[in-house]
Amino acid sequence: MKKAVILLSGGLDSATVLAIARDQGFECYALSLAYGQRHAVELEAACRIATQNRVAAHKVIPLSLDAFGGSALTDSTIAIPETLGEGIPVTYVPARNTVFLSLALGWAEVLGARDLFLGVNAVDYSGYPDCRPEFIKAFEVLANLATKAGVEGEHFKIHAPLIHLSKAEIIQQGKALGVDYSQTISCYQADPTGAACGICDSCRLRAEGFRAAGIPDPTRYR
Repeated sequence: MKKAVILLSGGLDSATVLAIARDQGFECYALSLAYGQRHAVELEAACRIATQNRVAAHKVIPLSLDAFGGSALTDSTIAIPETLGEGIPVTYVPARNTVFLSLALGWAEVLGARDLFLGVNAVDYSGYPDCRPEFIKAFEVLANLATKAGVEGEHFKIHAPLIHLSKAEIIQQGKALGVDYSQTISCYQADPTGAACGICDSCRLRAEGFRAAGIPDPTRYR
């Protein structure tokens, strides 16, 4: 069984990606990052999801991206937007996926894994530059240039199986694979119990996804 490292945030998309990797026959190693985000409930969700899916190992790595700030997700003085605006929103965390994939790549090299999975999406997303196919392709090139394994001829593959799917299609695929979406947290400002606000970009995209998929929304809203 081939090993894979899966970036697991505790949200809807990453839970679906973990299910896809398992369905493809990978032995899954889940990596979550405590990067100074507004709340810890998504990490609690990641731990639940990892346990339910019996991953081979689950690591939660502490970072301090809040030391830089620059995002509504890492700086409490920046308000979470309640409407979709133009351009890249303030919920963009500078270089987040670059940092996360770099850490996943390091663990993968140690494990002898050559496959990395993440749940970026270029259809129903908020305009983040590190959720585009061009970014995934570029990072894969970097992975094979900047590692001992890559230089010695072993090829790393970055899997982004959701990148061209709508939120409804993601949910339908996840349900077919048995994902329990009631255990996931997508809200940018969930309360300490995990209840969602229902008004942030992420909540709106999630709710519309369930509506379009024709599947009851299991999200707890406050």
